[in-house]
Amino acid sequence: QVQLVESGGGLVQAGESLRLSCAASGSIFSINNMGWYRQAPGKQRELVAAITGDGSTNYADSVKGRFTISRDNAKDTVYLQMNSLKPEDTAAYYCNAVIATIQVPAGMYYWGKGTLVIVSS
Repeated sequence: QVQLVESGGGLVQAGESLRLSCAASGSIFSINNMGWYRQAPGKQRELVAAITGDGSTNYADSVKGRFTISRDNAKDTVYLQMNSLKPEDTAAYYCNAVIATIQVPAGMYYWGKGTLVIVSS
């Protein structure tokens, strides 16, 4: 059974930084795309940043220049470095990954349970 577990959320003031981590565990054959999504109260879940298996990245316009996504393939972990945080970044942040297993070699999407980020003004 595959699990994604996020960590690193918390309460910070505007302008400060946080680093989120998401570790995959279980019977993993390979991990393709990984990403971070967020959902603010009353809003739809949105893509924040994504990274492919070969390291190509893309970001939501609202976080470009402030957030950096990276991954450590040896640890099956993806990170989100968040700098210059703003109150509008307040949301639950969810990790997502396309993971191949022996049972599903084509891969399927997995989600973490989320970590809360609160940015005070």
